[in-house]
Amino acid sequence: MPDIAPRYWLMIATLGLVWGGTFLLIKLALEGTTPIWLAASRIGFAAVLLCVIWGWRGFRLFKDQTNWPSLTIVGILSTALPFMLISWGQQHVSSGFTGVSMAAIPLMVLPLAHVFVPGEQMTLRRVIGFSIGFAGVAVLIGGKAFESTGGALESYGRMACLSAAACYSISSILTRRLPAVDPLGLAAILLVIGAVIIVPVAWLTEGPPAVPDQRTLIIAAVLGLIPTAAANLLRVIVVREAGPTFMTLTNYQVPIWAVVLGAVFLGEELPPSMLLAMVMILGGLCISQFGALQRLFGSARKR
Repeated sequence: MPDIAPRYWLMIATLGLVWGGTFLLIKLALEGTTPIWLAASRIGFAAVLLCVIWGWRGFRLFKDQTNWPSLTIVGILSTALPFMLISWGQQHVSSGFTGVSMAAIPLMVLPLAHVFVPGEQMTLRRVIGFSIGFAGVAVLIGGKAFESTGGALESYGRMACLSAAACYSISSILTRRLPAVDPLGLAAILLVIGAVIIVPVAWLTEGPPAVPDQRTLIIAAVLGLIPTAAANLLRVIVVREAGPTFMTLTNYQVPIWAVVLGAVFLGEELPPSMLLAMVMILGGLCISQFGALQRLFGSARKR
């Protein structure tokens, strides 16, 4: 496995914080708009923003060989489809189950990367580390992790959430396997593909968008700028340069930040199992990335 440069560790730490805070902003934004239109506005705003910057740089994308079919599939699997699956699935399952579903992404990526990505072989240490991290997320969420809502469509809702996690996992593998590509152009075009799909779906399912109030507009703009546009660019860079398995370390950080920020800004209760969960999650991450951490600190000492 190649050395992981310090900048990639900083990137996944940033992504964990940003995406962990996204749930708080979404909760506030949904007071003034509908779920799919919120997702559509996020993706659409981010697509326009990145396309402006991409155009300023000359609309460069593939550097030599092209693969538009795979690129289109990645665009669908990384934005529009999982957004819609989660929006629908969350109506029929507990929020805790959705969180556990997203935390399962590393466990899905491991076997896929082992087969399809050179240098990303599945090892016992990685399996143990990611499994401990997943268990830590389940402890953090607590009894809500697998509780039943009793809804008639609950099993389908759970399938939708797990399918969304599978979409993210497969899209990470396909992103890594794309030919040489400009990261900014890739991030922009993936969002464009997502916007082209999700805007008509929002119109068909929720009707024409209502004009939101100023507060909702500001929150939606922040969601489009930071956790969608900027974070999607960081995600592309990490997956392309550090690998999809390394990228999945973000998924175990997100629940921690979501719980902490919810307690700080929304007055939500901190679960008593928070400390144990954090130890399990961070311990699992250290075990899964022991070799990379060893090389990172070794190179730091040499300086």
